[in-house]
Amino acid sequence: MARLVLGAATSHTSMLLVDPADLPNYLGWDPAIPLLDPKGDRTTYDAELARNGDKFDAILTPAALAERHSRAREHVEHLADAILAAELDALIIVGDDQNEVYLPDNHPALLVYYGETIASLPYTAPLGRPEWLVQASERQYSPEARDYPVAHGLAKHIIGTLIDREFDVSAGCSLPAGKGESHSVAFIHTQLLRHEAVPIVPIFLNAYFPPNQPTPARCYAVGQAIAEAIRTLPEDLRVGIVASGGLSHFIVDETLDQEIFRAIREKDSAALKAIPRAQLNSGSSEIRNWICVAGALEELEVTWTGYEPGVRTPAGTGTGLGFALWS
Repeated sequence: MARLVLGAATSHTSMLLVDPADLPNYLGWDPAIPLLDPKGDRTTYDAELARNGDKFDAILTPAALAERHSRAREHVEHLADAILAAELDALIIVGDDQNEVYLPDNHPALLVYYGETIASLPYTAPLGRPEWLVQASERQYSPEARDYPVAHGLAKHIIGTLIDREFDVSAGCSLPAGKGESHSVAFIHTQLLRHEAVPIVPIFLNAYFPPNQPTPARCYAVGQAIAEAIRTLPEDLRVGIVASGGLSHFIVDETLDQEIFRAIREKDSAALKAIPRAQLNSGSSEIRNWICVAGALEELEVTWTGYEPGVRTPAGTGTGLGFALWS
């Protein structure tokens, strides 16, 4: 019988991969990012700047930015050490796609990838992206084209279990020509698996794009179904699962982030299911991936967490850099 032996969750922002000396450059980048406030209402960089005043000045010096970045990187390495030490036969990755593979002509709310391999390609920068940010993004992706193995038998079993549980699940066995794996999967390959060829199962939730974003309750139920699929697979496999993305961004909301940590530690499924959907938009939408993984890990305990409030401008923009382990 297959066993779910390890769970993890990680932010996957390029902010974790930027040269620390370049962190002050976000002052010139973030004013152009569309922003939502912690309630999910539209706001602007200037409005947040006026609201916060000098609140963040002490943590925005180059030295303070670099110190928090160093601690966050230590959290990433801690996760990687734990995942590789677990000697997994398969790792399920719950992430999202942001118009990389699945486009607005068809955004599946839930998709399981079941091909025998998945293509990984080097990063291709869009026009106008500054070089310091291009270099950070390049570290998130494979430096050369390659194919990573997929635990396709487990993936097909998960699809079957979801169908039996009356989920309308999309399934994909290949990527479009010229496309590589999404950022949420690439980060796990490069940063947590350190390019090791551990077979994966990519599962995509449409976190970002209305109108068919799954509800928090539905995400939790998907996780429960994934756990059932693992329990009912007759093969003797050691399986892990990781949530890729989050926490709050592009305005850091420490209150929301700490509530997520409290709820996963205390197994408060009611609280996770009840998070207002208005708070799960923009980058904070990726919290759905954490909710899904929490649903899969009801039988394990949270054994470690790490967090850095990745505020990077006086307007409070950045990413809540969150990390967790279950065992």
